[in-house]
Amino acid sequence: MIFKKSQVALEFLMTYGWAILVVLVAIGALAYFGILSPDKFLPSKCTLSAGIACLDHRTTPAEIQVVVQNSLGYDIDTMIVVSASDTSTCGPSSSPASLTNGAKGTYTLTCTPALIGSKYSGSLNVSYRTIETGLSHKNQGNIVSKVE
Repeated sequence: MIFKKSQVALEFLMTYGWAILVVLVAIGALAYFGILSPDKFLPSKCTLSAGIACLDHRTTPAEIQVVVQNSLGYDIDTMIVVSASDTSTCGPSSSPASLTNGAKGTYTLTCTPALIGSKYSGSLNVSYRTIETGLSHKNQGNIVSKVE
């Protein structure tokens, strides 16, 4: 009688063990082929600290285009530099040279080539100087974008 209970318990564990093993292999295969990749589900975003708004962005294999708006309440000039930093190298952009309050500007950053369809993720740095006081400031944010 004891051997019958042991055999039933062993068969029960073996059946569920094989079922769990099959499920783990299936999940592993999905992850290996990139179906469960979280990068595909992350949204594109461009955020900066208060005062300078990132309205839109676009990433191509060789450059990043960012549209920013001055919402500081005063005009900024000359030292506007938008740059992105990550594992690749993105050069700074310095045009347009000034933004009045409420004005928008498009900045293009030249980067090392990336693969089309991959995700670009880095920090976005904006340096500017106020016209009224002449003081320089920095604004830092993040950019996550799919390379088109």
